[in-house]
Amino acid sequence: MSRDAERRAALGAPSPHFTAQVERIRRAAALGPILDLACGHGRHAVPAADLGLPVVALDRDREALATLTQVVPTRGGRLLPVAADLEGRGAPPLRPGGFGAVLVFRYLHRPLFPAIEALLAPGGLLLYETFTLDQRALGWGPGRDAFLLGPGELARAFPGLEILDYTEGPTAEARPAHTARLLARRPASR
Repeated sequence: MSRDAERRAALGAPSPHFTAQVERIRRAAALGPILDLACGHGRHAVPAADLGLPVVALDRDREALATLTQVVPTRGGRLLPVAADLEGRGAPPLRPGGFGAVLVFRYLHRPLFPAIEALLAPGGLLLYETFTLDQRALGWGPGRDAFLLGPGELARAFPGLEILDYTEGPTAEARPAHTARLLARRPASR
């Protein structure tokens, strides 16, 4: 197995929430690059880049980002790793309205919700999936309320966006998790 294949295997499979929206993500890239916020090792940034899309992969973990620089996206995609602490002062160091889609998976910092919404270009998509309070019953994952969503909370978190799809409950993964899954769009005219 090549080193690139080993790195990709270590990422794990992307979320079914991501894979179900691949065509929408591809179309959203016409509005601007894709942003994977709190990307970690690139579980979603790499597959987005493999679609041939420009992807900004933002995380505070510099080692994880260094690993991403060693992955070669297929189909002409580009990965731009950006190191930033999303929970520090101010909004993420990114241009408001500059992204065709923002991806957020298994990360929750409520004070960022307005900044995340503002990052979307008119017509841009938000794919968000993270743990709910029901995750505690599974005995793994976050345990603190600060990292768990209450019932319906994610659906109310982005008032300026149009909800296209919203679900809560167990995921369809090898190791199921209890999550809320949102697909929303910034209105084309504001």
